[in-house]
Amino acid sequence: MPDHIIELEADHPGFNDPDYRRRRDEIARLAPALDSGQPPRLVEYTESERVCWATVFDKLTALYPTHACREFLDVCGDIGYSANEVPQLADVSSFLTDRTGFSLQAVAGLVSAREFLGALSRRVFCATQYIRHQSQPLYTPEPDVVHELMGHAPMLGIPEFADLSQKIGEGSLSADDHQIEQLATLYWFTIEYGLLFEGGELRAYGAGLLSSFGELEHALSGEVEIRPFDPFQAKDTSYPITTYQPLLWSVGSIREAFDKMEEFVRTLGVR
Repeated sequence: MPDHIIELEADHPGFNDPDYRRRRDEIARLAPALDSGQPPRLVEYTESERVCWATVFDKLTALYPTHACREFLDVCGDIGYSANEVPQLADVSSFLTDRTGFSLQAVAGLVSAREFLGALSRRVFCATQYIRHQSQPLYTPEPDVVHELMGHAPMLGIPEFADLSQKIGEGSLSADDHQIEQLATLYWFTIEYGLLFEGGELRAYGAGLLSSFGELEHALSGEVEIRPFDPFQAKDTSYPITTYQPLLWSVGSIREAFDKMEEFVRTLGVR
């Protein structure tokens, strides 16, 4: 059991909802210690939570054919998500382990950048199990099970993306605090908000885009500045966390993102 439950920020839609906070804490307490190696525990989601999942699922899957990268769509089909039930982290973790060797580690909330990246180096992804507030199903200011399972999990089923995630994690192993911040920024611009060209058209591969209807729609609207991904430039580039992204970075393939990150990680003294 975690030592403490992460407190909600005042801008969270559920901040003033005691029932939601109680339920969120109940699910968070199911998470084992970060280094326990225990699989995620079963969560019996309520009807309102299933409705919330279904609402987001239907909106996102309507946008995916024209906005998500092809590999993502293929893995989504193989996982077999549906609008009827919130998938269990343990089931998806087993799928990923068979596919790419990644596993999902249930956590009570945000963990430090160093802990999170260190887990990636071991092909472990820290994931939350509670769901966003039902009043705003298309918005969440924090990672939740929709973000983890609709955004991250399918991408972690792609070998090149799994390797990219691990490579960023490996960069943290001998990094100082400033370099950890740079790696976290590069994680943001690739794993969370990366774009790639597919058949000459931009498609999303970042989980922050793939799990947010508004952000995904905005990213490919033509209103966002798109730059070719260069980790040596992107590492010191600031970004907003409460508004749509004004700047995104693109690659020709996930393998290109890996190669560029591998080059950057070598400068940190990691092989």
